[in-house]
Amino acid sequence: MTKSIMIVGVGGQGTLLASRILGNTVINEGYDVKVSEVHGMSQRGGSVVTYVKFGEKVYSPIIDMGEADIILAFEQLEAYRALPYLKKGGKMIANNQKINPMPVITGVAEYPENIFEKISKEAELIEVDALSLAEEAGNFKAVNVVLIGVMAKSTDIPYEKWVETIKTTVPPKFLDVNLKAFDLGYNT
Repeated sequence: MTKSIMIVGVGGQGTLLASRILGNTVINEGYDVKVSEVHGMSQRGGSVVTYVKFGEKVYSPIIDMGEADIILAFEQLEAYRALPYLKKGGKMIANNQKINPMPVITGVAEYPENIFEKISKEAELIEVDALSLAEEAGNFKAVNVVLIGVMAKSTDIPYEKWVETIKTTVPPKFLDVNLKAFDLGYNT
């Protein structure tokens, strides 16, 4: 059976490192994995979406609407935008952080209200204050690994396997912070 995970966020939040950790972990578990990165205006804080599919045999990384088993959202509005991709009975793991997109910054649009309330009506939502946990780990940029930790707990892959992958994927100078961030997410 194939699993489909969407990772959504804003440029600069570390979605690509998160997808590498996820992809490497499932490869190490013996799964066939396909990853596709869809960049918006990532350098300017635009949307970034990564599809990760894994299973016995995967032919395409693309996740269509209603197909994602899990959506890992690094920001509230991105979580809301990705909601149509979540399958019935799927799980949304979302950071409660708000990052204003350009139309909100320029005053052309307003940031939507009650996003998590709306998502909760349609899906199982795990809301995470990942920014606070990342800061507790020692670096606000570790939001991505906090969220990977939260997601890892809901998989069949043992804790130790995730830690092994983080050790081989994250640059050594950031390893301690990221291991702590993963633990904080995993134990939330």
